[in-house]
Amino acid sequence: MKKLLAVFLLTFSAFRISAQKENPVHIIPQPVSIQKGTGVFNAKPVIRFSVTGKETENIASQFTDRFLRVTGTRLQREKNKGDIEFRLLDKKDTSLGEEGYRLTVQSSGISLLANQPAGLFYGMQTIFQLLPKHSEGNTDVSAKRNWHIPVVTVVDKPRFGWRGLMFDVSRHFFTKQEVKQFIDDMVRYKFNLLHLHLTDDQGWRIQIKSLPQLTDIGAWRPLREGKWANASDPLPDEPKTYGGFYTHDDIRELVQYAKERFVNILPEVDIPGHSMAMLASIPGLSATPGTTYWVNAGEKFMEWPAGAHFYALKDNNLSPANEKVYEVLDKVFTEIAQLFPFEYIHMGGDETAKNFWEKSEEIKALMLKENLKDMDAVQSYFVKRVEKIIRSKGKKMMGWDEILEGGLAEGASVMSWRGMKGGIAAAKANHKVVMSPTDFAYLDYYQGEKTAEPPVYAGLRLQKAYQFDPLPDNVDPLFILGGQGNLWTEQLQNFRAVQYMLWPRAMAIAESVWSPKDRKVWPDFINRVEQHFDRLNAANIRYSKAMYDPIISARYDTNGNLVLLVDKEIPDMTIHFSIDESNPDHTYRQYQAPYTLPKDVANVKFVCYKNGKQVGRQINLSVEELKKRAPGKRP
Repeated sequence: MKKLLAVFLLTFSAFRISAQKENPVHIIPQPVSIQKGTGVFNAKPVIRFSVTGKETENIASQFTDRFLRVTGTRLQREKNKGDIEFRLLDKKDTSLGEEGYRLTVQSSGISLLANQPAGLFYGMQTIFQLLPKHSEGNTDVSAKRNWHIPVVTVVDKPRFGWRGLMFDVSRHFFTKQEVKQFIDDMVRYKFNLLHLHLTDDQGWRIQIKSLPQLTDIGAWRPLREGKWANASDPLPDEPKTYGGFYTHDDIRELVQYAKERFVNILPEVDIPGHSMAMLASIPGLSATPGTTYWVNAGEKFMEWPAGAHFYALKDNNLSPANEKVYEVLDKVFTEIAQLFPFEYIHMGGDETAKNFWEKSEEIKALMLKENLKDMDAVQSYFVKRVEKIIRSKGKKMMGWDEILEGGLAEGASVMSWRGMKGGIAAAKANHKVVMSPTDFAYLDYYQGEKTAEPPVYAGLRLQKAYQFDPLPDNVDPLFILGGQGNLWTEQLQNFRAVQYMLWPRAMAIAESVWSPKDRKVWPDFINRVEQHFDRLNAANIRYSKAMYDPIISARYDTNGNLVLLVDKEIPDMTIHFSIDESNPDHTYRQYQAPYTLPKDVANVKFVCYKNGKQVGRQINLSVEELKKRAPGKRP
């Protein structure tokens, strides 16, 4: 009997493992808890669907519309329990919080439970990730109907309440429809905060009815194509046809669209620096009289010396000493506060070059009058004036971590981008903080081998982004709202380029702000990312495969020979290379240890393989480039 029982258990276990392999679960971000079962919930021509509560009607509508589109299966609404049930709990489950959910998939049906509608919405995203990858595409109905969902129980809730992505729509204008697509893409991975960078030197993107010149002038510039910061100054009579802006109606539409997807929109007006579009629109707001301003079209106007403080070639700051500035800003923030229901308004405050302020007589007079000891104090004076304006509109002010310099305004919150130091300081001073540090969360940085990527001044690999933790040690979590990834668009002139920079690194950010810290495992994450590549392909969402790029450097040995050093992000990937100018494949030399290059080699070419198939792109590097990567001088 014992032997028979043992055989039965082994057989059942083998069947269970086989079923789990046939019906894998690849959810991003990783839930709090997953229990995989055996079997599936199968497709039917018509499925009964029930949902409770008027506040869930919008979710039900989205679910039925998308479910029909991606599966070809019609959901028939029922008052009583259906094959698929969405239900708000009568008695709250405190373990789920406000955005958590409990999803149970059985062969007989699907149950999704939550305390609040947001939880149902996020559970819905998980259901769609459990569908086969072909459900994401535009296949014919007969193919769509070939679907099933694996038996599984998911209990889930987010680690942080602020799970954001910043979209810079100022450097290059993106249409209302593209912003909606950005929202659709981000909610797949349970982001809930869209930070819109609406103004900068290159464009003013929001209608202010009381100041129409801001968009009549500030939203437009001459067309420039090619490399960023390589452009010529606009000519006086050159047509200014490139750009655009969002009307009040556009903003209301976007806010409503986001609200229906449980996304808040944080508007940013970046001041006092980054203000050339405003200065071009409304003369007399800088501290440098006589300067002719235009909307920057990509030409260089700042210097960033290595090892030294940056400075402006042209004053692009609003003047803290000019009362007209505050009158203009009062009008701006009045309308923005009315358009955006979110509790925060972002005032920028970053990268304020002060070299022109140092020469200004009106700034010197302000310093004497207000007893301001230095330029940081001058900026702090400005920030505090702006905070009062924003507070008078019933909103809270947020700014980049430079607003700490010279003293932080009372009630201000900090978005920490220059590492986490500023955020830590603000949190320890009892101010709310959002972490978005460059070393983990700047998604405009190149993401693989830099010679094969669009030219940017810094890089951020996927594995580094995955190491992001918005909560530093020894910081009170009550003051850490959460984290976000930032996407600046100086280099990004179209929406496909935007998607390429976002994914999959935004998946890493999503998991960092949603999933429990102890549930993050790099090899498992990579496995799930690779499965989501197939989903993105089917959905026609562009992404980068730069995670497969080898990490290539070099050094000199004691004899002065150049030694090739190669690392990788993907654990079970092999790297092969050629030194004879031919294009390598899996039969070529495999990199396994530092390799001394023969003196006559001119170029090294690399390819990577996983499970017998080439992954990623071929990388070609000259020996001259490798020499640049070797520290120090040749012995």
